[in-house]
Order: sequence, then structure tokens, then C-alpha cells
Amino acid sequence: MDTTAIEETPRLSDFDLEVPEHLIAQFPPEERDHCRLMVLDRAAEVIGGHRFYELSGFLNEGDVLVLNDTRVFPARLYATREGTSARIEVLLLQELENDRWEVLVRPGRKVRVGDRLLFNGEAHCRVMDSTASGGRVVHFQLSNHSLHDFLEQHGRSPLPPYIRREPEPQDRSAYQTVYARHRGAVAAPTAGLHFTEALLDQLRAKGVQLVYITLHIGLGTFRPVQVEDVTRHHMDAEYYSVSEESAEAVNRALAGGQRVVAVGTSTARTLETLAARGHQITSGEGWTDLFIYPPYEFKIVDAMLTNFHLPRSTLIMMVSAFMGRQFLFRAYRQAVREEYRFYSYGDAMLIL
Repeated sequence: MDTTAIEETPRLSDFDLEVPEHLIAQFPPEERDHCRLMVLDRAAEVIGGHRFYELSGFLNEGDVLVLNDTRVFPARLYATREGTSARIEVLLLQELENDRWEVLVRPGRKVRVGDRLLFNGEAHCRVMDSTASGGRVVHFQLSNHSLHDFLEQHGRSPLPPYIRREPEPQDRSAYQTVYARHRGAVAAPTAGLHFTEALLDQLRAKGVQLVYITLHIGLGTFRPVQVEDVTRHHMDAEYYSVSEESAEAVNRALAGGQRVVAVGTSTARTLETLAARGHQITSGEGWTDLFIYPPYEFKIVDAMLTNFHLPRSTLIMMVSAFMGRQFLFRAYRQAVREEYRFYSYGDAMLIL
């Protein structure tokens, strides 16, 4: 097969592979940093097997490790439609204004504009509109709480659908990085789930600089690609914020020849969004709908830490652009043979 042609004209089917059901992690590891770490050398196309707590052995003094400090909020609620016993799942995606939110509802066919959805007797929302992406715009009304207080009390962790179980209390902390700070994500930046405070301290002691940015992961990251011509897929925009201090740290590393290591595809996407002339980034906040797929020349990111991603997803396309589709698929096939754990609660890969 001519892999060069695939890199030049990507098709959805080019990113299809089989992941056995039993390898999809349903629970987090008992210890965050004890997951497996596949280390991939792009130049030599060599694959090594390690543990995540060995990460510092692959980073150098002066490297800048960029982490996404978004905080996942308990965005999943269950309601009944007024006048019926129909149980409706409501996933909050994005706050619009004045307690109006864009949400996903399931089953969607049972929720129409004008319907009222009831939550726990303490809150309800009115369905105001439908969105082009198949969601709804709803207006929440609460008696004695702010919406976020209500979510903290009644919401559930927004685990992805391939985790085929109900959220448990442990997911509130397990599906959250130890450095999560700014509330706003409906999916975790999963590459960061493996870090412990002790490992972060170890990296600092080695001289690795930790830099934080924010990208609130939402529908743009996990919406399925539904067109065979990948170039026709449009990413939903997600909010980012990068401080002047963080931008300066990244730019100093780039100017000094140190590596910029992105923890997760959300971090890589943010850095590449802010790439300016001369291979630097600018600080600021805004919304990004950048969709990275092969071929793509990365301007900022030198190395990437990420999990194993869903086939046919925008995430696997970005990683393919970073390390080459042929090498990526060889790594995934090896991961299947060696029974690595896949997806959000699964194992990690470090691409150098």
C-alpha cells in the first residue's frame, strides 16, 4: 500500500483498526503512575515498554512540559420529561448566558423544543432550541442553588460511552488530573490522569519546567467524524486560555533549543493554535476549531504524551500527523498484542 498517498489525502477509513473489547479500560488503575508507558522514538522508529513513573528518565533538564489544567465538572444529569415517566440523560456542554446551556440529550427523539425537563424536584429546564449539531439549548431554573452547586450535589462524572458502567464515587477524583484548576471541561485531558504530585515534584527536581495552559474539552474533541473525506470534517470550537507567563516559558524553550513536550492532544492543539511566525506562541484566550490531520507540520510541539485513542477519531488523526500513520499503526498493533489498556482510563504513550 502506498502510505505516502494516505498521508497526503487522508480518508476516514485510513484510521480504522480493531481494538478488542476486553482491552478498553473500564476502571482507573489503582495507582495513577503505575500504568504502562509505551515510548516511541520517531527518528529510529523504535518502540519500548516502560511504566509511567519512569517518565523522568526520558525528559531532560530544560525541557518544558506543558499541561492542560482544565477541570472536569459533573456534567451529566438525569431528568424526566414533564407529564411522562421518560428518563432523559442531559450532558451539559457549554454555558451560553444567564443559565442557558448547550446540552446533549439522550434519547434525543423524546425531547422537543418547549418541553420541560425535571431534575430531583429542585430544578428544571425548558428546552428553548435545537442546535445544528443535534443538541439542545436549555434554560435552567433552580430554587435555592446556583447551577454549579446543584451539579456538584446531583451531577455525575461525564464518563465516555465506551466505559460501560455507571459512574462511581471514585470517578469524581480519578477522572480528574491532580493539577486541575479551571472548571469547564466535560471530558478529562486523559494523558494527564497518570501524574501524581510526587512525580511532578520529581520532574521539577530534575529541572523540567512545568507550564500550564487551559483548554476546556467539549464536543469538538469527541464528536465522531462522519465523512469519508477527512478534510470536510469541522471541529466544534473549544475555549482556551494561555497566560503571558506560560507563553514566555514556551518561547524561551523554543529559542534555547529545549524541547516542548505537550501532555495530551488538547495541549498540543492549543499550542499549535497559538503558533506565530518564528516558531513562537502568543498568549491570550479565545476559541479554537483547529483540526490537525496528516499531513501537518507541527510548529511548536517537539514531543507528545498521550493515551491510546479511538479509531477513526480526530485524536488518532492528530497523533498520526505527529508520528506518521504507518509507525502509529505498528505501535497500536503491538499494544493490542501486548494487551495494553486503551482509551481514557488506559495506558499512555510518549512520542519522542
